[in-house]
Amino acid sequence: MTHVPITNTPKTATIDDAQLVSRTLACAFDDDPMMRWFFPDDSAREAALGRYFTTLFTRQYAQHGVCERTDAAVAFWVPPEGQEKAVPDAETVQELQNILGDRALLFRDAVTTVAEHTPTEPHWYLALIGADPAAQGQGHGAALLRSGLAKADAAGLPAYLEPSKPSNLPFYEHFGFTVHKELQLPGGGPVLWAMRREPGPSAGV
Repeated sequence: MTHVPITNTPKTATIDDAQLVSRTLACAFDDDPMMRWFFPDDSAREAALGRYFTTLFTRQYAQHGVCERTDAAVAFWVPPEGQEKAVPDAETVQELQNILGDRALLFRDAVTTVAEHTPTEPHWYLALIGADPAAQGQGHGAALLRSGLAKADAAGLPAYLEPSKPSNLPFYEHFGFTVHKELQLPGGGPVLWAMRREPGPSAGV
């Protein structure tokens, strides 16, 4: 049998990739504090995350963001011109509420809290990035992060994200991000770290 190597070369993620995207992200975010808060049932989390990420990708980020993938990782970026359009419409909000069930109000409050601290200046927003744990350490996440940061640098704009997993902070710091605020989500939710990176050629290699 011929072995097909898993490539970490970034490529555009299209609607046709929805199944791969949702499966990859469901694996990547299974141990994420915020996703475990939204989906506390261990037995149902994988399926719920699959539906959640499929909805975000097909109805929101694939339409108004810059979505890239490798064979084992996915990243959703939103450039300045897409940020107003990337706000979920009423139908998308209803679909997310159906997926979240009794956690829908917590989700709404979390989104509101994060929005209050989002930079008002033009920036590239990294909505999410995740790699399948089975392929971690093979450069998939780093390749996608470099690709998005190159676009932000080319535009001369800062990049911004809010991770909720503390062990990921050094990874982002390696690429030039710095923590400028801790955000405590309401309702007993986890802490998010608002991180910013200035444009320039000097971050992670």
